[in-house]
Formats: sequence, structure tokens, C-alpha cells
Amino acid sequence: MQEFRKDKLLVEIFDTRDEMGKKAASDAGKVIKALLAKKPEINMIFAAAPSQDDFLKYLAADKDIDFTRINAYHMDEYIGLDHDAPQGFGNYLKEHIFGICPFKTVHYLNGQASDPQAECRRYSDMLGKVHIDIVCMGIGENGHIAFNDPRNADLNDPKSVKTVALDDVCRQQQVNDGCFDAFGEVPKMAMTLTVSMLMSADYHFCMVPTDRKAKAAKRMIEGEISAECPASVLRRAPHATLYLDGPAASLIKEA
Repeated sequence: MQEFRKDKLLVEIFDTRDEMGKKAASDAGKVIKALLAKKPEINMIFAAAPSQDDFLKYLAADKDIDFTRINAYHMDEYIGLDHDAPQGFGNYLKEHIFGICPFKTVHYLNGQASDPQAECRRYSDMLGKVHIDIVCMGIGENGHIAFNDPRNADLNDPKSVKTVALDDVCRQQQVNDGCFDAFGEVPKMAMTLTVSMLMSADYHFCMVPTDRKAKAAKRMIEGEISAECPASVLRRAPHATLYLDGPAASLIKEA
């Protein structure tokens, strides 16, 4: 493993994505246990994407985590997919962790809501009543976090949850990831937690494998902190770690 810091962000690089996921889950587990030793329950936000597969596998397998004291939230969802569509982010999380571990509560964004704006307000009101301890996340090929693409990201967004139109790079990524067979099948609209909402958490664990994320990882680390690469904002987070496998780190000068 290789590691360095860029501003406040700790960057760790691994030979394989399995090693990356295992270490990220171990680190997250240690923080979860430390927080639960000091407070009765914690609140966590999870991302849904193939990039999270390895991390979630190892986290869900940690028998020393008391999931019954964790409230779980998810960070984004397509608008208009069928409720049982395998591409739905809530369905992904249910399959990979929410339906495996005995969380105290699980709170889903409803992508089938007849009024997406009202659904954003409902979820925002709910988030406004809690403090988020941990965010587990990835970044997109365009540098997005959640569905905050460069075209709609606001690093100081006054909202907590909003609807967004997805840009073409983001939609193509869903095809590249194997989630959809064709670009035209990918929904054009989604609901997302905003950058400011994600940044309000105390701890951030960001898992980024594969060479398809190499350009975004380079911009995240070596570019300016700006909405042109929303993921760059993690360099301001006091307790954030970026986990990369070798291919994802291949363009970074310090790697």
C-alpha cells in the first residue's frame, strides 16, 4: 500500500480492488465501533454503485459491528424506474447491505414518488433532524459525488436534497458499469443529496476502483477544488480517506 495526503485528504493506493475494499471496510468498521462506544446510535449514508461492491462485502461481514444501533440512509436515486428494477440504487443497497445487516432503521429515497420535489423535501426534513456521522461513497467518471455532476454541483448548496438532470458522461457511466444495456435506457433525472449535505458528515470513506475512474481521480487530487470536479471538495474534509486501486491511481503523479 502507498499513501500520501493532498490538503486534508488521506489517499491510499492498493494493488487490487479487493485489497482496497477490505482495508476501507476495516477502517470504517473501526470508526463505527469507536463512535458506538461513545454514543447510543449513529447515522450513516451509503452510495450504490459497482465501485462499492468490495467495500460493502467486507463491511457487511464484520460481525463485531452492532448494526442494530446504526440508522442507514442512501444518497441518490433515479426518478421513474420501476420499484423492483435491479438498477435502482435502493434495491442495490438492499441486496448488498441493507437487507443483510440488522440496521436499526433504513431510509430509502422513493424514486417512484408522484411528486419528486415533495419527496426531496420529505427526505431533507428527515435528514435535518439528525447528524450524519459517516458517509461511504465513490466518485463518478466525471468527478461527481452522489449525482452532483459538474453541470449541477454547488459546493455550498443551500439545499440538502434536490432533483437533477444527469449529464451524458454520468449516464454513459451507468452503461460502462454494466447497469444498463444501452444509453437510452438510463434515466435522465434523479434525486440526490447535495454536496453540502454530504460534507456535513464527520467521516468520509471514498472507494474508487478501475481505470475508468483514473482521469477523475487525477482531477480530484491534482486539480483545483471546484464544482468542475465535485469530488475535489473531499480535500477539505477533516476526516476523509480516498481508497484507490492501482488502475484508478495510474495517472496521479504521486502514485
